[in-house]
Amino acid sequence: MIYPLLIVGVLLVSVSGCKKDDDNDIPELTTTAVTDITPITAISGGNITSDGGATIIARGVCWSTGQTPTISDNKTTDATGAGSFVSNISGLSANTTYYVRAYATNSNGTGYGSAISFTTQQGTGTFTDLRDGNVYKFVTIGNQVWMAENLKYLPSVVGPATGSNTTPYYYVYGYVGTNVTTAKATSNYTTYGVLYNWPAAMAGSSSSTANPSGVKGVCPAGWHLPSVDEWTQLTDYLGGTSVAGGKLKETGTTHWNSPNTGATNETSFTALPGGYRSHIGSVFNLGGYGYWWSATESNSTYGWYRAMTYNTGYLSMGHNYKELGLSVRCLMDL
Repeated sequence: MIYPLLIVGVLLVSVSGCKKDDDNDIPELTTTAVTDITPITAISGGNITSDGGATIIARGVCWSTGQTPTISDNKTTDATGAGSFVSNISGLSANTTYYVRAYATNSNGTGYGSAISFTTQQGTGTFTDLRDGNVYKFVTIGNQVWMAENLKYLPSVVGPATGSNTTPYYYVYGYVGTNVTTAKATSNYTTYGVLYNWPAAMAGSSSSTANPSGVKGVCPAGWHLPSVDEWTQLTDYLGGTSVAGGKLKETGTTHWNSPNTGATNETSFTALPGGYRSHIGSVFNLGGYGYWWSATESNSTYGWYRAMTYNTGYLSMGHNYKELGLSVRCLMDL
């Protein structure tokens, strides 16, 4: 009569030992489709459908060129808690296939969504400014995507004798009239683009020192006018002011005056010496100097710019009257 009691006791112990503890689960989630893919950035995210019974202490996406990325690879950290979230992926390489998946971590461990593959855009290419149909080359340098030509947007034009620190004006080197079609027919427009005073370059925006600047200015849709800090990022990536200009300048002396010191154009930026419109109402230095506005003012009268010259490899920085007419290079919004 003792045996049945012993058997029941064993069964009770066995059932108790197999009981699942639902309070010790890792999170469950899905990965959001990848969008807004550029040569070096993309956007994804996730949706946490279950926190596993514990507070979410970290969430984001992880990515790699391997098919099963983990948080030991590249990752974002996008706040805490359950629900959906958006992740901005950066630091990618152009024309490369990546795998991304969302992750969420609680005190029990890390859960992952399914991996999604995507391929970044080419590091170089072209785009069309829909305002006037001009087609521009672009190039990826470090973590930035730059126009590889001077901007040519020309809604109106005046001769160099007309200037202002506050009213926007547009110039074509060597042209003294007001006919846009005639100005666009000149070789200087075709080669060097347009010279903008600072009000024209900014198009009504306020000065910015941010990176990115957030100033669209005169740039096409999807692009912006770089701040001083963004120009500095480019300079630092290329090894500093003493060599950056040479790495950006077009080689040879077809457009630059001899000796075009230090020019390698290893970045394919192809900087050209478009000269400038001075505050005294004349144009100077075509072939010898290139000047490009930033979105950052020095004071109410002066704006900051970057410059390259025919006889050094420097990418120098200066500030001068906002009524100067200088070239513009735009940065892609990322």
